[in-house]
Amino acid sequence: MTKPIKMKKHLFTGCNFDFKCSTIVLLIFCITSYQVQGKSTNLNNKDTELVNLKQKVEISGKVTDGEGLPLLGANIIEKGTTNGTQTDFDGAFSLNVSSDNATIVVSYTGFKTQEIALNGETSITITLEEDTAVLDEVIVIGYGSIKKKDLTGAVVQVKPDKIANENPQTVQDVLRGVPGLKVGYSADAKGGGSLQIRGQTSVYTGGGHNSPLIILDGMQFYGELSEINPDDIEQIDVLKDASSTAVYGSKAAAGVLIITTKKGRQGKPTINFNFNAGINVKSAYRDIYDKEGYIKYREDWETAKTYGFNENTGQYEAWVADRVGQVGYFSSPFELDQYGISQDDWLAYQSTSETDGRSLIEVWGRRLGLEDVILDNFIAGKSHDWNGSTFRTGINKDYNLSVSGAGEQVNYYMSLGYLSTEGAVQGNDYSAIRANMKVNGKVTDWLEVGANVNFQDRTDGDIRVGTGTNYWDANMLRNSPYSNFRDQDGNYERLPMGLNIGGYNYYYDRQFMDLEKGFTVLNTIFNAKVKLPFGITYSFNVSPRYQFFYDRFFQSSAHEGWDPANVGVDRGHAKSFDWNLNNNLTWDHTFNDKHHFIVTLVQEAEERRYWSDDIDARNILPSDALGFHNTSNATLDNSGFSTTDTHQTADGLMARLFYSYDHRYMLTGTIRRDGYSAFGASNPYATFPSIALGWNLSNENWFNWDAMNTAKLRLSWGKNGNRSLADPYVSLANLGSGTGATMGYVDSSGEIVDVKYLAIDRMANPNLQWEKTTSTNIGFDFGFLNNRISGSIDAYNMVTNDMIMAQRLPSFSGFGSITTNLGEVQNKGFEIGINTVNIQNPNFEWRTNFALSYNKNTINALYGNQENILDSEGNVIGQREADDISNGWFIGKAISEIWDYEVIGIWQKDEWQEAERYGQRPGDPKVANHYTADDAADGTPVYNDNDKVFLGKPHHL
Repeated sequence: MTKPIKMKKHLFTGCNFDFKCSTIVLLIFCITSYQVQGKSTNLNNKDTELVNLKQKVEISGKVTDGEGLPLLGANIIEKGTTNGTQTDFDGAFSLNVSSDNATIVVSYTGFKTQEIALNGETSITITLEEDTAVLDEVIVIGYGSIKKKDLTGAVVQVKPDKIANENPQTVQDVLRGVPGLKVGYSADAKGGGSLQIRGQTSVYTGGGHNSPLIILDGMQFYGELSEINPDDIEQIDVLKDASSTAVYGSKAAAGVLIITTKKGRQGKPTINFNFNAGINVKSAYRDIYDKEGYIKYREDWETAKTYGFNENTGQYEAWVADRVGQVGYFSSPFELDQYGISQDDWLAYQSTSETDGRSLIEVWGRRLGLEDVILDNFIAGKSHDWNGSTFRTGINKDYNLSVSGAGEQVNYYMSLGYLSTEGAVQGNDYSAIRANMKVNGKVTDWLEVGANVNFQDRTDGDIRVGTGTNYWDANMLRNSPYSNFRDQDGNYERLPMGLNIGGYNYYYDRQFMDLEKGFTVLNTIFNAKVKLPFGITYSFNVSPRYQFFYDRFFQSSAHEGWDPANVGVDRGHAKSFDWNLNNNLTWDHTFNDKHHFIVTLVQEAEERRYWSDDIDARNILPSDALGFHNTSNATLDNSGFSTTDTHQTADGLMARLFYSYDHRYMLTGTIRRDGYSAFGASNPYATFPSIALGWNLSNENWFNWDAMNTAKLRLSWGKNGNRSLADPYVSLANLGSGTGATMGYVDSSGEIVDVKYLAIDRMANPNLQWEKTTSTNIGFDFGFLNNRISGSIDAYNMVTNDMIMAQRLPSFSGFGSITTNLGEVQNKGFEIGINTVNIQNPNFEWRTNFALSYNKNTINALYGNQENILDSEGNVIGQREADDISNGWFIGKAISEIWDYEVIGIWQKDEWQEAERYGQRPGDPKVANHYTADDAADGTPVYNDNDKVFLGKPHHL
């Protein structure tokens, strides 16, 4: 992906106002000056004209690194102008400057920018100094960070410049294009999408089981990514292999995303205001008929019934069956020349009682099966664009204001953002207010404290037009274009196509509906860091999180088509309180400038609690005019209420050792032990080890390829767990009211009392345990021309066993299934990522990112039950593990494998006889009959599971 051009904006004294626009731009602000090398230059400055009148002076030179090696593509610009050039393969350059006293600015990726005053010199040699801040790029790896050159795991970093350049609406937009990370797409106003790293690791999908763990500023993040403003993100590190994710063993089997937010920078306070605007339009949806297309469809539909074999012509053609000889019967009376008949001939196909007193248009409409409102509007030429009533051009607006700065003792970053988006579907609206405050203070030389507070208030519900493609879905696009949108009085029609056909009109329903639904979230992180003797650092981090949910939905009984006993008010509210904390000891020390040790010890604990109440108030009497504000007048027999409360806890211990010798050989070893309350009493804990090795070939004395500055091999192995469950009580038996059945008993007074009884509806499994994924990864990191071209290649193999799944039970057990650990899934593949810096100078930057990844997902085992393998004569020739056909899971195939009938074409006219054997006719889909042994004696095909084949997968990495 090629990045957009990045231009520097005008710098006001003490404040940096940054105005940006999205891919589809609404130009709000015009800036008439731009910054060149830190000074504001007016575009109409007369000094520029005077400079151009002066005689140019040619200078030449060479740019090298500290070892005297030439630097290809270094930028040389005359300060205060846009006059510049680049060095050639030998590091040489020549440039015409305004005078021999000019100053030139020399820059190159990975090196510090230098300003050189010519002072009369016309031939110079420039030696650039390496910028260690660039070369020693820091990667966040969990409970700490490490220089990229010392990294042993498979980690991809999304850099700040990508986030700034793309002005994303969601975090998912930032992550698209990362090798090995599949980012789903959400077409609604909220945007976003699912995330999956290196394939689906389990057949279990509840509770975000196959989604990566999110870490925000070092702490587990329980919310959704919409709560994080992309403008507040400093960088994102994607941890993919077992070595890098093992420190978060509890939920890291599906990978980890570590999000680090911005902090203030030294210098004057900076104020940034960004405004992004864009539009949402319908991207892909099936086309619908306009009024001409609809009539043509009706004509073709009716004409298709008249097709048959004509013995006279030997052709399969129209007007042979059903309407024998009535050529053009369903065609337009104004287009009969093609058949060689007149309008009188055309009318004569029916009796005069069916045509007298009716216009040609009315006769034609009746022949096409039009009736009621549709026929009347067809005759009158009245139509409505239901596509225009369903879709729209949505407007997106994103406002973000931030204030940041840092002094010797305090670092701060505060932001406030408002996002308002409209989806391409009518009624699909979303808005969110997001605020962030991040403060870090140095209390003493040995104590630092900090706080990070994120707030969001968002609308998560809308009443949009239905676009479902099932026949029962409320979809206006199914209405005939000749149906009514409004009646004669201007009111919305409830049944757009008339009483006999019905149809659906969203705008009528919407008058009798009201919805308020959303979340208010407060996510906080507090930390303290203490420097201890012997280079040891202790840190304490705690992250309390509050989430409040509200849902107020009303459907009025004034709607003519709704039964008051089934509509009314749905009111719900929920609160969750989560917290996690960790104590972290880190010892970072280097012996004799060659032996580098980092020892990390972590103790972690967490608790999650959730409370919710729901009220379904129905048949509100005597009036529901107060909408969802009144539930007390509901009829009890028609109403209901429910509560759901959950409580779960977890803890963990982790130890990690990193060792590096002379920046050449590296080793990382981790062991983590985790416990979780949702697993059975016999197996609440599990242990997850990992080890990784790295070899920096480019740091070896014998490595003398000057063009290649980075060459590192990586190898890792490890085991991770997955505890993400939809129900934290899944290992326990459950008492439920079932269908609400009752039973009677006689009390002490002899009266019969009818009471509701409870029954066990789930079988307990005290042996339920952690799902585990074992992963092996081999990788190679490379960089050329001081990392102007850089990237990595990784190959991996991941095997998940003890999968959490529902095992079916025989009916005599009294239970349909039990949640247990079975089966095995494998993911293997490779990833290639290449990054290039094509052009980089103070006012123009062009980077290119290329990513290629492949993943093969395979089910190796399921329940372990065996079935016989039969030969063509029915003899048993072996056994194999049985597939789970009902769930679409097959041994040796991907979890998402599509298994269905194969459509191999369309029945053609010359195949009409063969089509009849299948109960079809030309124009119908031709479905392959792969298994013929069970066909009827006369050859009539029988379709069943034997005829289904594997058609591929819906998506690939």
